[in-house]
Parts: sequence; C-alpha cells; structure tokens
Amino acid sequence: MTGRFGGMIRDKIIITGASSGLGEGMAREFAARGRSLGLAARRIDRLDALASELEPSAAAVAVAQLDVTDVDAVPIAFDALAEELGGVDRVIVNAGLGKGAPIGTGHAAANIETVQTNLVGALAQIEAAMAIFRRQNHGHLVLVSSMSAVRGLPKAQAAYSASKAGVSALGQGLQAELAGSPIAVTVLLPGYIETDINRGVKTSMMTDTESGVKAMVAAIESERSRAAVPAWPWTPISWALRILPDSISARLI
Repeated sequence: MTGRFGGMIRDKIIITGASSGLGEGMAREFAARGRSLGLAARRIDRLDALASELEPSAAAVAVAQLDVTDVDAVPIAFDALAEELGGVDRVIVNAGLGKGAPIGTGHAAANIETVQTNLVGALAQIEAAMAIFRRQNHGHLVLVSSMSAVRGLPKAQAAYSASKAGVSALGQGLQAELAGSPIAVTVLLPGYIETDINRGVKTSMMTDTESGVKAMVAAIESERSRAAVPAWPWTPISWALRILPDSISARLI
C-alpha cells in the first residue's frame, strides 16, 4: 500500500475545506480506502451530511466547524479532531477562497479576504499541524497550493495567485528545515479541476472532479515533495511557466 513513511501508513487524516469541492472529493477517496477522517469546514450542516455518508466505509469520521481566518480557533479544532481520532498522521491544508478583482478597481475587500483565507488561514493551519507533528515526532503535512503559484497572474487572479505562492513558499521552507526528519511535507499544484472556484473558467485543460481528486490523492499517498496535478498537462506547464516570456506564459493559464 502507498502512503508509507518509515513503515507507517497514514491512517488518521485531517482535511480542511472538506464540505465541498476538492476537500469533499479527497474525503470520499480516503474514506473508500478505510482511513479515519477529521473533517473541518465552515458549513457544519454539509460536514454532518458528508460524515453520515462516509461512516460506513471510513474507519472513523469526526467533524469540526472551523473558519480558518479565526486563527485562534484553528489549533483548538485540530487538537479536538486529533483527540477524537486517537491521533493524526496527516493534515491536508485545503481550505481556500477564489474571490478577486483587478487590483485598484474598488474591490480591495475581496482581494484581502482571499489572502486572509488562503495565506493567513493556511499559516494558522500549518502552525497547528506542525505543533502536533513536532510533539509526536512524525506526520505528513500536505499543502494544497495551485498552478497559479508558479507565476503571478493578472487581473482578478492576482491576489489569489499571490496567496498560493505564499503557501508554496511556506512548504518549501519547511521541506528544507525538515529534510531527513520523520515529518514529510508535500506541496500540491492543482491545475484546472472542475470545482465551484473553476466552474466559470473556459479552457480545454479542465479536468473533471473525480479524475482530479484521484490524481491529488495519488500524489499525496506517494508523499512527493512537489506535485503538479494532474501530471498531464500540468507538470510540463509548470516547468514552462518558470522560463517562458510573459507574452507566452499568459496563454497557458
């Protein structure tokens, strides 16, 4: 079975943003593999309904209502989920927001909210997860970044792109610090996967939700340090975005 690190299977997993989209999809996939799940999101009614669906296949399901921008609430929720599950082996920092507008056009609140949720909220989750992992001296931290983190995007995507670049940088810093330790860090760079955030995007490179989630879970289980998902076409695109001139790279995303 994949998902091993030092002989350990990651049985107990916390997923944030689990009430919809990629978080819900990953919860369903891991439940089908018999894992124990701690699910967190703002919409507790959606979480309760999802938990009821997953309980027959998952080893255990615990839920917690959580707004990740309430940074003081994050470690409380993580500790409560870990206690209910009897520990935690993996935390998937997934909660995110896709609001945005061109900078300087009178919609600063939307851009600031996106950065607060995607970057400040992610940092609060990383702090909480790493506190647990450092205490127990093992764990797997998974950061759901974005292909938009590879290169800054224009107009309505600028703040979102910046927030995800920050998430990637946090992951890279931890990877350098924790190299060779029992704590693994994975940074995921999803391309266009069909979710509410991407529903209005018109592109031939959109991946259906099920295929996208399976690609994400496979990358997570492999515990790679960095993975563009799905690998095709996003791995070569991620390389190209680093070196191509702006006039060409703007057409790729």
